[in-house]
Amino acid sequence: MASNEDIELLKDGERLDGRSFDELRDINIEAGILKRADGSAYIEWGKNKVMAAVYGPREMHPRHAQETTKAVVRARYNMAAFSVPDRKRPGPDRRSIEISKLVSEALEKVVFTEKYPRSVIDVFIEVLQASAGTRCAGLTVASVALADAGIPMSDMVAGCASGKIEDQVVLDLGKNEDNYGQADVPIGYIPRTEELCLLQMDGNLTIEEYEKAMELSIDACEEIYELQRGALKEKYSTDLDEDEIEELKEGVE
Repeated sequence: MASNEDIELLKDGERLDGRSFDELRDINIEAGILKRADGSAYIEWGKNKVMAAVYGPREMHPRHAQETTKAVVRARYNMAAFSVPDRKRPGPDRRSIEISKLVSEALEKVVFTEKYPRSVIDVFIEVLQASAGTRCAGLTVASVALADAGIPMSDMVAGCASGKIEDQVVLDLGKNEDNYGQADVPIGYIPRTEELCLLQMDGNLTIEEYEKAMELSIDACEEIYELQRGALKEKYSTDLDEDEIEELKEGVE
């Protein structure tokens, strides 16, 4: 989080983009967009545009990295050089390595990795356009791509963030809110078990503000979860009858 008291984030007590304090940016998710991947999905979240592709389960290389009792979920988060106004240097950096690790660990919480010993499930997350909240968007779209690939999971993971701007707790920070706000708390949430599989915090919040931020994010994750399910249903509804659709829905419930 940057800090700049001269940057205006609220005007007359309202957010500059017109959203209420508990309102998400527009989100659209599409499943199965890449033919050559085992599973894929695309999300537009506000001005963010993020794609995810899944390959596997397949044999893990190098072999010394194999787990004898389970599969390894290996997420790779990358921001395209053209994803931000100031051209990003291509290749992994400290931030992308950190997010890749966090997303891998979050997804391992829901994937039945014990079904595929000595294997790897590769999840590639490519940020095509970035505007705050890309780790949550990446985690969300990666879950849909895993489900599209038919990877057995206990549930999907929905990601969202809340934070504080000008002493107000708000949901789903926009670009300037994220850059110049007082705090940011991204989470990964598993709706079925009501568990967190990712939690970070940048900035300072009181206990009351933290509890409010968590309440906003969890409610939003429930809403995002329905969009994830809707994307899968839309893809498969043209090919499956009603009984098969219900069976698919039960698999992620």
